Amino acid sequence: MTVRDPALEPIAAKVLAGQRLSFDEGLALFQTPDLNTLMRLANLVRERKHGDDTYFVHSLRFSQTNICYVGCTFCAFAKRFGEEGAWDWDVDESIDWIAKRYQPGLTEIHISSGHHPRRPFSYYLELVAAIKKNFPGVQVKAWTAAEIHHFTKIARADYRTVLSELKAAGLDAMPGGGAEIFAERVRCKIARNKVNAEGWLEVHRIAHELGIPTNATMLYGHIETLEERLDHMERLRRLQDETGGFMSFIPLAFQPLGNNLAQNLGKTEFTTGLDDLRNLAIARIYLDNFPHIKGYWATLTAPLAQVSLDWGVSDIDGTLIAESIVTAAGATAGRAMTKEQLAGFIKSAGRRPVERDAVYNVVRVYDAVA
Repeated sequence: MTVRDPALEPIAAKVLAGQRLSFDEGLALFQTPDLNTLMRLANLVRERKHGDDTYFVHSLRFSQTNICYVGCTFCAFAKRFGEEGAWDWDVDESIDWIAKRYQPGLTEIHISSGHHPRRPFSYYLELVAAIKKNFPGVQVKAWTAAEIHHFTKIARADYRTVLSELKAAGLDAMPGGGAEIFAERVRCKIARNKVNAEGWLEVHRIAHELGIPTNATMLYGHIETLEERLDHMERLRRLQDETGGFMSFIPLAFQPLGNNLAQNLGKTEFTTGLDDLRNLAIARIYLDNFPHIKGYWATLTAPLAQVSLDWGVSDIDGTLIAESIVTAAGATAGRAMTKEQLAGFIKSAGRRPVERDAVYNVVRVYDAVA
């Protein structure tokens, strides 16, 4: 492999040999001007793991409430009681909402919502059980580590008890939200009232011990440094070494519209395409023990998500029926795509579409690109 940046030559040699990069070597990937080599290294790792296979899920996004007391400065989704646009559904209302949007072949209901200050923990157990009863065969991927931390407060129970009871009620997997950036300097400015980094990691550690597979995110493009991005990945890599329970890593670009962080910083620009692609490529190379790096098309946009398939990405998320959280913050990619549209844009990028469920069981393999 021809490398234009001499500083990348020993790093490229390690990647080619299948060896793990150090923190300093990971940081060098953020600093190199040789983006062509970075792309090729990330694609090499991706194809070693998955060839041309590119995964997506038929998924409905559901939030039973947008009422939240946490006050994260980057959030444009949360509302207060009585505020215009607020909603708060009981179990029957939630089932009715899902039923109106349910589509044949749906395999995943993805739930993430506000930290409601008044709902008892029993409500969440009833909601999971009702979803499983009313929509047989659908998997429930629900509630971030931040929400699990909130549940321990209202249930007056520890992480293990809360997660065990949710699993018994029917929880199949967990999303990866609430991670934001683990660095305390940043976290105290953008998510002061949310679970801290150690708590987030502990929730996922226990979930993995209980056999609940999870995902992991990182919110970037706001006030974090490149070192803090890599530190975030390093902590995830260490936990994955310990448990092996993460399915995918999802870098989420900061959406700058309609939130206090954007207003206070005067930041109205979105991340650049090159920053997004570099971040994905570095994640693919550095997180050598993660099965998938996800290019979340709702924040990347579909065209850039296509390009990302050459930058280490092997999963583009899914149909995203009724997505509302990133849309509220100004994401412009749209709120849903059909399975056929997703498969088509994967094919047109020269890859093979693979429909999966919430825990990466294969549902359908589409015809390979001619």
